[in-house]
Amino acid sequence: MLRILDARTGEPVPATPARRGLTRIEARVPGPDLTSLRVLLTADLLARALELNGLQAWPTAPGQAPDLRAAADALAVRPFEEAHGPGFAETGVVRVTAGEAESAAEGEGPVMAVAPVVWTGGTEPPLSDPVLRADPTALRLALLSVPRGEAVTLDEATLKRAAERLAGWRRDVAGWAREPSRPVPEAVRARLTDAWEDDLGMPDVLAALAAAAADPAIADGARFETFAYADRLLALELARDLGTVG
Repeated sequence: MLRILDARTGEPVPATPARRGLTRIEARVPGPDLTSLRVLLTADLLARALELNGLQAWPTAPGQAPDLRAAADALAVRPFEEAHGPGFAETGVVRVTAGEAESAAEGEGPVMAVAPVVWTGGTEPPLSDPVLRADPTALRLALLSVPRGEAVTLDEATLKRAAERLAGWRRDVAGWAREPSRPVPEAVRARLTDAWEDDLGMPDVLAALAAAAADPAIADGARFETFAYADRLLALELARDLGTVG
């Protein structure tokens, strides 16, 4: 069961109160900046994780600025509706907000507080800046690499390192795809699931992938299926380079 830390109580709670029905995810974004982009990314991850558990999610984000929505699209954050109220057959709601100031937001359901993104490469660039648009998945990976309750420090060097890590994984995945397919090892699947069901522990998910990539006991075909499985949540286009490795 996916459990999240409720910022209002400091206690872990189920992300959805029922096994069936619709969970509305309401992302509250303060403005078109990197922190708001992280809020949308967190809400997107929550929706994907619920769907991997066979549940229905309805992501909403009232008041999205056009620049923010365009940046979210580039980061493979799926479209959010502008809904302001409950939906048909809604069984629960989770609010995803920026920082502790919003943790006491009115309404029922748990609140996920997302720590800010701090740009240290000078004045924070607008979301349309070429530095951020050069490889959006590198920015997504850099944001996923830090627990959502901790501030993310970004600059050009951080994005370059994330891009290099992605390039290496994509190259590996393309190579593994040439070998016979094998099931995801149950121990690896359990480690991945335990990580993301524990308050969306994305750094632990990434660590589990790195461990699987380095484990000589795992066949290449199983590594490929492992990375493809995890990418349903991560959305890092890990299989993008299939067919390019000779």
